[in-house]
Amino acid sequence: MLHHKRTIILFFLLIIIPCLLLNSCATKPPVETGEFKESDLIELIKLDPSFKLDIRYATSNNLAGRPVYTEARAFLQRPAAEALVKVNSELKPLGYGLLIFDGYRPWSVTKLFWDVTSKENKKFVADPKKGSRHNRGCAVDLSLYDLATGKEVEMTGVYDETSERSYPNYKGGTDQQRKMRDLLRSKMEANGFTVYEFEWWHFDFNSWKSYRVQNIPFSEIK
Repeated sequence: MLHHKRTIILFFLLIIIPCLLLNSCATKPPVETGEFKESDLIELIKLDPSFKLDIRYATSNNLAGRPVYTEARAFLQRPAAEALVKVNSELKPLGYGLLIFDGYRPWSVTKLFWDVTSKENKKFVADPKKGSRHNRGCAVDLSLYDLATGKEVEMTGVYDETSERSYPNYKGGTDQQRKMRDLLRSKMEANGFTVYEFEWWHFDFNSWKSYRVQNIPFSEIK
């Protein structure tokens, strides 16, 4: 009986408790050390009402197949948001505006996307152990829309598509699709953003390292 009790205790110490700790750590944002700027998330349409929103994550039309946001809103850290306003103003004389899919993303949503994404497509989602630049309020998913028609501009691939058509250097598609994709990239990169190597629509602001990973719901952002 004593041996049996010792076996049970060892089982809990060596197997159960480490698993519980691992699971606990996996459900919390990463702990970061160092100095960071104070978060200053701003709603994009408050800076420029001409941004067009298509927040797919507030609908079932996304990679999770269900709404993961309770509100169709988009935020960025103020310097990134102000740079995006400048991009939008530079596009207007050309007949285009920015179509926003996503900005700041709570860490819990990044964790969900990681969990529902297959192993071969993990490159299209951020590892929650490190956190996403979306979680820092310094990444934006976007495209172009035609100011005259209000319609989304056609690119080489669609938003959140997990194929090579999503690569910013993809050689396929039509000349016009590549021209529009490259126009978006050139304007974004001229204003402090860098395109993600696997997604033509994803751009990181240059000071993303200055902000912490956050898990604040939209409803708590003033």
